[in-house]
Amino acid sequence: MKRQLILEDGTIFTGEAFGSDSERFGEVVFNTSMTGYQEILSDPSYCGQIVTLTYPLIGNYGINRDDFESISPAVAGLVVREAEDFPSNWRSELSLDEYMKQKNIPGISGIDTRKLTRIIRKHGTLKGIFSNEGRNAEEALQQLKASVISADQVKKVSVKTAYPSPGRGKRVVLVDFGMKHGILRELNNRDCDVVVVPYNASPEEVLSLSPDGVMLSNGPGDPKDVPEAIHMIKNIQQKVPLFGICLGHQLFALANGADTEKMKFGHRGANHPVKDLKTGKVSLTSQNHGYTVQERSVEGKELEITHIGLNDSTIEGLKHKRFSAFTVQYHPEASPGPEDANYLFDEFLSMMQAAQKEGE
Repeated sequence: MKRQLILEDGTIFTGEAFGSDSERFGEVVFNTSMTGYQEILSDPSYCGQIVTLTYPLIGNYGINRDDFESISPAVAGLVVREAEDFPSNWRSELSLDEYMKQKNIPGISGIDTRKLTRIIRKHGTLKGIFSNEGRNAEEALQQLKASVISADQVKKVSVKTAYPSPGRGKRVVLVDFGMKHGILRELNNRDCDVVVVPYNASPEEVLSLSPDGVMLSNGPGDPKDVPEAIHMIKNIQQKVPLFGICLGHQLFALANGADTEKMKFGHRGANHPVKDLKTGKVSLTSQNHGYTVQERSVEGKELEITHIGLNDSTIEGLKHKRFSAFTVQYHPEASPGPEDANYLFDEFLSMMQAAQKEGE
């Protein structure tokens, strides 16, 4: 079946339909990773977005049971140059098409993804809609122009009730704004006793769990749409060590008086170089975000910039000048991507140990 991807500026791409036959709309973004399409599809941070993969062949190693970042994908759709129908890998259990049908994710293949990416880079992210064969393109375009991107994306992907992931080590309260399971995996690998709580957990609820530290997860959308979290962070950062990733980093900045802004087309890929300003070391990082902390807004605040992105000099890391709290914009759990920044979880563990000694 033929399918069209229609952008809000009127641009139309015609290709082959795969996955679900639903006609969804969303913000069209691109990811430059060469591998990891399974993790990308299941990353809650893509809630409501149609993801274009710039690598030309997708689906060649299939879908397996182990590499999911969430159980219920929130992505609105997938755009690829070529979708492989017959994957070859010893772990493969489903084809990409079969998985997307199961999870009701529509896709389009056979289009010029290079051209689409260049449009996004030039004009910024655009809304797009899938239109199946036989539907009037003008009618679909009018529907798209009238559509509104949801502002409650974090609410959609966060857990509804708290749950434990037991360990014998430090107690970490992990606030779920759209958590990738890779974050939970890294904490479990360090034997942390983790309790995952919803995005709107109050500071009293978080502290009642007697945490040795608090982790702020990644998540979708505009950080200013989550005022509950900003209030919570203000009230706990002076009491327990804190580590934030991606959306957690942006919320931490807002809680300390800095500001955030939407980027033209964001950072989404697995090879973004980031410089540690203290050591001078450069790490390759996995990133997925459409908002950034404004550099000028950090001036005069009790925040110190710790990392910058070498591609565009955006802020990639912050720490508090008085409290035991630090955050990064990128993904140290690195799935998909390099593991250069994995040491940050060890630094978080050391921070909790130091705080415990101070309290003795």
